[in-house]
Amino acid sequence: MEKARVRRILVEQARAARRPGWLEFWRRFRRNKMAVVGLFIAGLMFFTGIFAPWLAPYSYRETDLDAVEQMPSWKHPLGTDELGRDQLSRLIWGARTAVIIAPAATLVGLILGLLMGALAGYLGGRVDALIMRLADLLFAFPGLLFALLVAATIQPRVEAWLRAIKGLEGFVKAGYAQVLVVIIALSAVGWPGMARLVRGQILLLKEEQFVEAAVAIGASPWRIIRRHLLPNALAPIVVAVSMGMGGAILAEATLSFFGIGIRPPTPSWGSMIYDNYSFWRHPAAPVLLWVPGLVVASLVFAFNFIGDGLNEALRPGS
Repeated sequence: MEKARVRRILVEQARAARRPGWLEFWRRFRRNKMAVVGLFIAGLMFFTGIFAPWLAPYSYRETDLDAVEQMPSWKHPLGTDELGRDQLSRLIWGARTAVIIAPAATLVGLILGLLMGALAGYLGGRVDALIMRLADLLFAFPGLLFALLVAATIQPRVEAWLRAIKGLEGFVKAGYAQVLVVIIALSAVGWPGMARLVRGQILLLKEEQFVEAAVAIGASPWRIIRRHLLPNALAPIVVAVSMGMGGAILAEATLSFFGIGIRPPTPSWGSMIYDNYSFWRHPAAPVLLWVPGLVVASLVFAFNFIGDGLNEALRPGS
């Protein structure tokens, strides 16, 4: 009983010790008013994407040929496109696409970057040279062009492979194969920058005394990387992930604009811009064309502002 009581007291003390840290972090973060605004915009995007089926007044596939290219009205607050599809509904469903692709591509790029950067920075030698030369090879291509190349190359093969698997025809028809290809393309572009950032942090930290102490007591390299190096390199990684989210949203919209990413009828902000770009002189064009573009731009700025706020909160002395 006495041991259980002591354990409970220690747990309560640990929780009390952690709580002021989070409060201090929030206090520093909210000093940056634009970061708070960016957090609200990003939260609104995730809320809209998650609850899109309930928020959208119409299906993103529903057409009304009697209401083609209509100006905004009570029935269609953002007007309709050339097929009579409600633009507000497609804008809301486009948030679902962004909510799936941007976090997934950022997460895959983060995992690859953490693994490659940590191995390169800690092991050094040939491992470092091999990983960094591979990163340099990918950096030799402009990021967007490389993503276009990857997506255009593997998309037909991935769709054909999935169609050949019994029971996955509906997966391809629903557009999820396109989502998978875009995630792969953006991850291939995103991991080299993360790997270089992590490698630089590991090179700085591995000469510290706490790492030497871990080596002295016989800790394995993996344990040293996982328990000592990566936690201490977390601040710049979190900032890079936040800013990478905005870049992923912009890259997905760009791929879809060029017809290589998400293709209609699956909604995407980039494909909405492309669909309405051809009749920009139409009276409804300012709404049809500019609204999805402004949404993408606002989210890119929002995640960059969040990154600035995180940088100030996590590294107050920098």
